[in-house]
Amino acid sequence: MADFLAHLSDPVLMATPVFLLFVAIEILALHVLGHDDNVIGYSVKDTRTSMSMGAVAVVINGVFRIAMLFVFAALYELAPVKFSPHDWWTWVLMLLGQEIVFYAYHRASHRVRIMWAGHQVHHSSEHYNFSTALRQKWTPYFQLPFWSILAFAGIPPWMILTGLSIDLVYQFFVHTEKIRKLPRWFEYVFNTPSHHRVHHGSDKEYLDANYGGILIIWDRMFGSFVPEGKRPTYGLTKNVDSYNLLKVGFHEYGSILRDVRAAGSWRDKLGYVFGPPGWQPAKELSLSGPPQQG
Repeated sequence: MADFLAHLSDPVLMATPVFLLFVAIEILALHVLGHDDNVIGYSVKDTRTSMSMGAVAVVINGVFRIAMLFVFAALYELAPVKFSPHDWWTWVLMLLGQEIVFYAYHRASHRVRIMWAGHQVHHSSEHYNFSTALRQKWTPYFQLPFWSILAFAGIPPWMILTGLSIDLVYQFFVHTEKIRKLPRWFEYVFNTPSHHRVHHGSDKEYLDANYGGILIIWDRMFGSFVPEGKRPTYGLTKNVDSYNLLKVGFHEYGSILRDVRAAGSWRDKLGYVFGPPGWQPAKELSLSGPPQQG
């Protein structure tokens, strides 16, 4: 039992005091030392909303983590090949596999509306700072089918959860406007604040770009990389305009339900659920133009 509980320990939870420290440091740097016009900074309501969403998400993810461990354990037993956590290459395989799975999951979260309904929470802030990184969804269930691939591939279940947490810890530090560009070689291989600012942009040229977690090479390989040019406009293409936690967390699910109820056919109903954000039936597209995300 002690070993089981040890495998449930979450690096994200352990890193939370560090996250809060960096939020405080960034606030101090922005509001005491000053900043230029290319930096938005913090607002009390936005920061409170982000941190409140994150606090509840920690609890929800803690419970879901137990469910994932059981499912991964069952799939691991069915794996044709099992890798040992004592071999260094298992960690390399886990981290690379985790990165590929995260890229696929993240891209799907932007291109499948029912997944976007949860993920939009993280994009709903019109600010971009360390507190934005803490604005997380309360509906993590779509992670299960994606990360289950690693379990069936023979990666020990607890290593999969560790890899997921390592990815999230790294990504906290790319949510800042205070760091402009890092060395060119680093920018080419790794996700950076510059790359991730593009990902959070609601500008047309920045939509659906830079999905990488730790590595940006997948975006370069699969054609979804966009370099940072003009300063991004953060938020959704149609912002929530609310600090109510329930509205921030679930408003898009309500929009999906309304569209499904109004749809005239099963094809249209499925399109509203599984099509990309902004999907409309063909007859409406011809009148309203191309869809927009958000």
